[in-house]
Amino acid sequence: MDAIITERLELLPITRDLVEAVIVGDRGEAERLVGAKFPDLWPGRALVERAFSCPLEKLRLDPEAWLWGARVLVTRDKDAQGIRRVVGSVVLNGRPGTDGTVEIAYGVDDVWQGHGFATEGTKAVVGWALEQHEVARVQACTFPWHRSSQRVLEKVGMHQVGFRETDMFGDLVVYERALS
Repeated sequence: MDAIITERLELLPITRDLVEAVIVGDRGEAERLVGAKFPDLWPGRALVERAFSCPLEKLRLDPEAWLWGARVLVTRDKDAQGIRRVVGSVVLNGRPGTDGTVEIAYGVDDVWQGHGFATEGTKAVVGWALEQHEVARVQACTFPWHRSSQRVLEKVGMHQVGFRETDMFGDLVVYERALS
């Protein structure tokens, strides 16, 4: 899987080696793998399990299925210290199901929020996903009160299509962008 380049970001594939480095807390190895500095609030095991919606053991057994399309968002330009920065990630819930649906989720470090990185990265991954022959639609879920997340989804061409009830989060708003 190749990197996706946008105006300000390089979206690098999230690999099993990167996930393993994050799980064991090897910041140096993770930063070496992506060629950029991670945020001060280091992602850990809980974030990895939540992001990929699967136990780590499953992810380790079949990384190609679970990491399909997942990207880390890295600034293309170096900052004043001459360093590229990891600003967030965009992940899919694995390969699409038999109906061609794949679900997307994204996150941007607090320091980088409000600069359009979530929109830029999510738009790129949605576009990539819809170019894959097995994908018919991309969905995303967000909280009904999370207006900024809803705006990101609307800016990337997704439309509200309903609600999903979950045990953990309650009712979530479902957005979707399908092939034309």
